[in-house]
This record gives sequence, C-alpha cells and structure tokens, in this order.
Amino acid sequence: MRASLTSMILGSILSLFTLAASAQHNTLSRKEKKDGWILLFDGQTTTGWRNFNSNGLGSAWKAANGELYLDTDVTEREERGDIITHEEFEDFELALEWKIDSRGNSGIMFNVIEDPRISATYFTSPKMQILDNECHPYAKIYKHRAGDLYDLIPCSEETVKPAGEWNAVRIVSKDANYEFWLNGKKVVEFRMHTPEWDAMVKESKFAQWADFGKARKGHIALQDHGDRVWFRNIKIKKLGD
Repeated sequence: MRASLTSMILGSILSLFTLAASAQHNTLSRKEKKDGWILLFDGQTTTGWRNFNSNGLGSAWKAANGELYLDTDVTEREERGDIITHEEFEDFELALEWKIDSRGNSGIMFNVIEDPRISATYFTSPKMQILDNECHPYAKIYKHRAGDLYDLIPCSEETVKPAGEWNAVRIVSKDANYEFWLNGKKVVEFRMHTPEWDAMVKESKFAQWADFGKARKGHIALQDHGDRVWFRNIKIKKLGD
C-alpha cells in the first residue's frame, strides 16, 4: 500500500513538472510582446492555419501536447497537404522549433503565393529544408540537407540534431536579404530579386516554374511531404524600416 501511494505521489509530481514544462512553450514573454512578436500557433488549436488554395484545414494536421504536427495515419488526399498562414508577410523574423521522424522530410516555405493556376506551394516559394540527415536518402544530395535553401544554397555547416530531437530555427527577411539560422548558427545567407538570384534559380530544379522566387511577400507554409513532423513555438515579428 505504501509503495503504491509513493508511486502515485511520484506520478503526480512528474505530471506537474510535465505540465509546467509544456506551459512554457507557445507563449510570449512580456518583452517579446513589447518587441512586436506574434504567436502563429497557440499550442492548443490549429487556428490561423489552412491548407494551400483552400479556405479550410484538413484533418491530418493536428494540435496536441503543445505541438502542431502532421498525422500521417490520415491518408485521404483531401485531408492532407501543405498548410499556410492566413496572413502574408514581407519583412519579418520567423522563429520556431521542429522535429522530424526517422527518415523524414519536410520544409518551411515563405513568400507563398496563392492562385488557382498555381497548384503547389513550391511553384513559387523558396524553402528551408527539414530532413533527417542521418537516414534520409536526400542527405546524400548537395543542397537538399536540413537547413539548406533547398536545391539552391547549402548550409555553411551542419548543425541539425538527430531525428526525434527539437531544432530551433530563425528565418530573417529584410529588404530581400535573407538569413537562415539553425540551432543558434547562421547557416545560409542570400539576397533575392537580383540578376545573381535569377541565374541561380535558372540552374536549379525550379527553373521550370516561371513564378518561383519572384514574390516579395507571401504566406508562411509548413510542408506535408508525407512524413511525420512536429512544430512548436511558432512566432513571427514584422520588421519595419
């Protein structure tokens, strides 16, 4: 009886610690609020997100345990797909954390343009790659690894953590200048809308899509690449002059 009671007490204490830890996620500090940060995920619902070229959100993307995640057990095509923010952004600082399943693949896209003639997010929007670098076959492909500006610029160094562990991301956009940060290190830097940018795109797989990389603002997107992926602490700050 005493052992059972001790187990119950320890279980209750562990639950309290778990709740306390989760409560720290998906919130803004007083300073962050003052500095203009906005939560894009409240930790409890999928409010603020919808499927690309849709007014609604399919059932594959779920919110639970303080995480926004893709449930790959949902297989109906109409319930799947990339999701985007309701709002468009131009100059911004985006911060979030992600983790990926073993052999998983996903991505974070920006400057996403919606139009009935554009059938996929990646027809217009560059992507910061999310990948299990240890096990996914893409890890052997130059410019396809975690943190890369996908198919365009590789990371300056590999800072990604193994599958199942959280990675911290910052994407900064200001006056067409971009920085990718992964786990505290700046890993990619580039400028869009220049002759050099156009030449780089022309040498990539995106050359076949005339609208790719042309927009100066758009939606933020999280990619459904068919693998389980989790996000939390998604927040954004608009950058002024």
